[in-house]
Amino acid sequence: MATDNPVESLQEEATCPICLEYFKDPLIIDCGHNFCRACIAQCWEGSATAASCPQCRETVQQGNLRPNRQLANMVEIAKGPSLQAAGGEKVCGEHQAALILFCEKDQTPICVICNRSRAHRAHKMVPIEEAAQEYKGKIQAGLKTLREDREKLLGFKETGEEKCQEYLVEKERQKIVAEFQQLRQFLEEQERLLLAQLEKLDKAFVRIQNGKLTKLSEEISRLSELISELEGTCQKPASEILQSEKGKFQQPVKISPKLKVRLSDFSQKTVALMKTLRKIKANVTLDPDTAHPQLVLSEDRKSVSLGDTCQDLPNNPERFDSWACVLGYKGFTSGRHCWEVQVGAGRHWAVGVARESVGRKGRISRSPEGGIWAVQRWGGQYEALTSAVTPLPRRQVPTRIRVCLDCDRGHVTFINAVDEAPIFTFPPGSVLGERIRPWLWTPTRKCRTGINLQTEHQIRPE
Repeated sequence: MATDNPVESLQEEATCPICLEYFKDPLIIDCGHNFCRACIAQCWEGSATAASCPQCRETVQQGNLRPNRQLANMVEIAKGPSLQAAGGEKVCGEHQAALILFCEKDQTPICVICNRSRAHRAHKMVPIEEAAQEYKGKIQAGLKTLREDREKLLGFKETGEEKCQEYLVEKERQKIVAEFQQLRQFLEEQERLLLAQLEKLDKAFVRIQNGKLTKLSEEISRLSELISELEGTCQKPASEILQSEKGKFQQPVKISPKLKVRLSDFSQKTVALMKTLRKIKANVTLDPDTAHPQLVLSEDRKSVSLGDTCQDLPNNPERFDSWACVLGYKGFTSGRHCWEVQVGAGRHWAVGVARESVGRKGRISRSPEGGIWAVQRWGGQYEALTSAVTPLPRRQVPTRIRVCLDCDRGHVTFINAVDEAPIFTFPPGSVLGERIRPWLWTPTRKCRTGINLQTEHQIRPE
């Protein structure tokens, strides 16, 4: 702060704002303020290239520090004997003597005459330079605390920015989950509506069928009577035969046009629903930690083929060591999930799902009791791996299979992904209890001779 005394003003301008002493090797920074070289170095210790001015807090570059030679010359002038004499030391206002002592009780500088007075005689005194050093130490300790607080605040700022990013990501994740939940609800509602319409159509078919059977029974009876009558006519004389009345045959009853329209509308809705289901297929990849050593996974982990020899892989607890199986990397505990498996023209394969706890070591039970629900092809046999194997029709062995898992209802359905024809469904409630993962199997050399070793399965999410 400027004073009316020019000498005191000069001495104040020659004083460092950090150590409160005359500048020593003064440096000027970008904002125009000056500091001792040692003071500013200690203040900025541990900071990056950019720092803030201790006086005005403006951000400056540490590399732009420049010696202030004019200020250094002014400091030498301010410290000179002439100014000391002109300015003089601060003196006691009462006795006009130099203030060379410091009263610790009253926390004020005093002169030697005050020290002998009745007001300060019983108080503890220390030289004023010693008191100044003690207070300077307290100031330095306070500076250290302030610097530590500043570093903490900078850390909180960085942590706050990271938490803000995490919040935005979590918010977007919740948005996606909510949208898919709405889509599932819509699909479930559409399924209920279509099943209700199908039930109505089924009842209509039953009524029509019963009516047709009645008509057919009546027609058969009428034709039987006509046949008997014609057989009797054939036995009559020629003149009577010519006078006989010709039989008239009625046409079978046809399905009404209105029912055909309802059937067509139902079929279109079913096709639309299947297209929607195909759009929400799960993106399935294979887990290399579970793959049998003879299985070779592709780089993107979406296809697997059988190698000629076993690879040198660690026998970890998750790996199948006897049956050439592999699990999907991701498991499911709720919701509906669909994925497709490209089996091509392979003659030996099995496709399905398995429990997380399915057996991995030695021979395993490829059945619901063993925690596996699947369909397989073994040469000319095409079957579902139920408790007692269920043969499947061989009208057309699929080259691409869609697996549809409903965790909430506990069932899995297999569909021919080429023509949308259903293959097999494990009933509701059979696939329950824990996390369910995709499962594939390819036989090894040891199983049987003459096996096609190029059998390949490829996961194909849409």
